[in-house]
Amino acid sequence: MFKILRKKELNPTVTLMDIDAPLIAKKAEPGQFIILRVDEAGERIPLTIADFDREKGTVTIIYQIVGATTAKLNRLREGDSLHDFVGPLGVASHTEGLKKVAVIGGGVGSAIAYPIAKKLHHQGATVHTIVGFRTQDLVILEDEFRAVSDVLKIMTDDGSYGEKGLVTAALQQLLDKGEQYDEVIAIGPLVMMKFVCKLTKEYGVKTVVSMNPIMIDGTGMCGGCRLTVGGQTKFACVDGPDFDGHLVDFDEAIERSNMYKEFERHQYEETCNLFKGV
Repeated sequence: MFKILRKKELNPTVTLMDIDAPLIAKKAEPGQFIILRVDEAGERIPLTIADFDREKGTVTIIYQIVGATTAKLNRLREGDSLHDFVGPLGVASHTEGLKKVAVIGGGVGSAIAYPIAKKLHHQGATVHTIVGFRTQDLVILEDEFRAVSDVLKIMTDDGSYGEKGLVTAALQQLLDKGEQYDEVIAIGPLVMMKFVCKLTKEYGVKTVVSMNPIMIDGTGMCGGCRLTVGGQTKFACVDGPDFDGHLVDFDEAIERSNMYKEFERHQYEETCNLFKGV
């Protein structure tokens, strides 16, 4: 059993948990993920490792309450335990040798971008971070990003905080100013990553994207995270989750991810109805 040592609400729909998992913390790297089950009868879901502390033996996960399992997970409290917590899984993000990087996070994807920005910063790289949210109330990890970024731009769709606009607008401003990056790393909604890649391709800047948003099973067995990269079939959970963004067929990935929305909505509603009055 894996005890929840800390639980913190980051915004109305996003929660952070520190889990006691010393063996995973010992080997975890940015970009990797875990698979958890809330209880013995629970669904297995993959969640990216948002942070880890090797000395304390803790692994941090950050999740958005969007489905049945995340709703059930969010009912747990500090001191409760998860039935299963397995990892680290996936291929760690490549950061070695990078001197100047733009790290871009969209929404809850910012939680995945943070450990990469943190590692790059500790390696001595110059880190320009751009994070985007719909509105001020949804902003997360601002202090954490500020501590590891040489430049931090916060974008909101409605202009309620930071600068008004999309992350692509902020990135284009930096590129037009003459900023030259060894790599752009983008993590967030598929549509956001698609247009970041479209922009960076015009400027000839290598771009890596994390395809964790399409992962379901986390082992490659379900085929739900199948995608086309450079004309070849890959699996986000086994071969990734990081890929060359200029080679990813985003239209195909977006179409496949939409296949499960109706099913997940029904499962979420059933779970919420189950917990009503509890």
